[in-house]
Amino acid sequence: MSHSTTSVRALALVAAFAVLALTGCGQDSSAGADGEPVTGGSLVYLEHQAHDSLYPPSAGFYPNGGLVNNITDRLVHQDPETLELEPWLATDWEVNDDATEYTFTLRDDVTFSDGSPLTAEVVAANFDLYGLGDQDRALIVSEAINNYERSEVVDDTTVRFHFKEPSPGFLQATSTINSGILSAETLERAFEDFGPGNSTEIIGTGPFVITEEEVGTELTLTAREDYAWAPPGSDNQGRAHLDEILISVTPEDSVRVGSLTSGQADVVRYVEAQDEEQVEEAGFSVHAPQTNGVNNSLGLRFGNEILSDIRVRQALIAGIDRQEVVDTVYTDRYPVATSILSSTALGYTDQSQHLEHDPERAADLLEEAGWTPGPDGIREKDGTPLTLVVNEAAPQPRSFEALTLISQQLAGIGVDLQILTADAGTYAEAINDPDQVQIYHSMVGRADLDVIKSQFHSQNRNTLLNRDPGDDSIEDPELEELLEEVASTPDPGERDAASAAVQEYLAEQAYVIPLFEEPQVYGSAPYVHGLAFESVGRPAFHEAWLAD
Repeated sequence: MSHSTTSVRALALVAAFAVLALTGCGQDSSAGADGEPVTGGSLVYLEHQAHDSLYPPSAGFYPNGGLVNNITDRLVHQDPETLELEPWLATDWEVNDDATEYTFTLRDDVTFSDGSPLTAEVVAANFDLYGLGDQDRALIVSEAINNYERSEVVDDTTVRFHFKEPSPGFLQATSTINSGILSAETLERAFEDFGPGNSTEIIGTGPFVITEEEVGTELTLTAREDYAWAPPGSDNQGRAHLDEILISVTPEDSVRVGSLTSGQADVVRYVEAQDEEQVEEAGFSVHAPQTNGVNNSLGLRFGNEILSDIRVRQALIAGIDRQEVVDTVYTDRYPVATSILSSTALGYTDQSQHLEHDPERAADLLEEAGWTPGPDGIREKDGTPLTLVVNEAAPQPRSFEALTLISQQLAGIGVDLQILTADAGTYAEAINDPDQVQIYHSMVGRADLDVIKSQFHSQNRNTLLNRDPGDDSIEDPELEELLEEVASTPDPGERDAASAAVQEYLAEQAYVIPLFEEPQVYGSAPYVHGLAFESVGRPAFHEAWLAD
């Protein structure tokens, strides 16, 4: 997209949107003049960050996922409210008793945006890549898929997948953006070919196609005229109501919010907590869909010498006032966490008894562990100060502000918490070294029990560094086994129990400090209707429309 073209279009839209914003404030945001969707129009969407990959297994980063969610479809749809699974590209499916074989029957009327048909062969090729990866092309295995072995094309509209061990999370995995279905030609690309500058060449079956790109700043999604295979529960079974979505990367929080409330933008992602009131008082809507997975947390890397002592880990938990963090830095849209998993997540169990704020107990635990107050108030042991480093997590809301308050709280019990800023030159290397970054700030959203494995298993995100990146040794084999039980237990009740066991183990071992249940927070203008979100809070524009 040329900058001059974008500027002319944007100026024209700004004038129109300003009028709409002024006339729309105070209107019922759930319906237009006659309650019927309006066809046409361009929606201006401001994104906080630029995307970096459209390879579905690498699309967990929200700017990536927001695009993949709108240009690809999945075999199965997950209802974002009930989390129930329903047909989409697959009209039906069968799973054998031990969850080692999944057979899908496909629609026969679906095409990719390049005109090629959706067939069992291309679906098989998608999951062979996502389930096995391709090291030669630097394409990773999807963290949503466990124990994958191979695909089998039964006929043109039937495909079967085989697994080496039970894979009970696979059905839900086929509903995630990590399993977005791509065309056969797109699947031939190497990892770098899925990056910025190539977005218009990524071909899916979704309701939109990327038609223009200015690297790092702007994208245009254009509605497919022939789209006609939305999930059965969708009110809109045809093409998207909107003609196009104009995406602009706008890192400055004040600019995003100001553009929204002045009518220059229709939807913005990442309304920070301190700006929510401003958006609502201007008559605009704030949406905060939950991410339904592992909470926004601090992982304590127990392979580090200091944190290898459970008493130190327990003291850190007792020394942090999580309620004060939420009350000071966030809003009531960020509930204080009561477990490693969100209370809306599948398999959640309450672990709040392990998370109580008790600074006196924290001090006693540190004394027992041999850490005594030094002359400056920071505890010492054998002449070594109790200094720990935590990473600022750029994708997480107000990470630096939250960590700054936490560092002040921990100073009260004699712990010196240093913050490694996200722009530090050593950041990428340091976060993979438990002796450089002992506490890791992160979260992950996925509406399936497997999400806990995705976050903590040595072969997935490995956020606790249970697997030492230096020599691949495993610090805690029991944790590995518990996580693998979640991903490999076919019986639903037993799988729930396996998830509960992991949550209990992580809490008892004081490996994780859950902070809050993280939403994705968006703002939208009063004349925007039908804006929806998938099960972990990524925007879906197929049913969105702009009132006249």
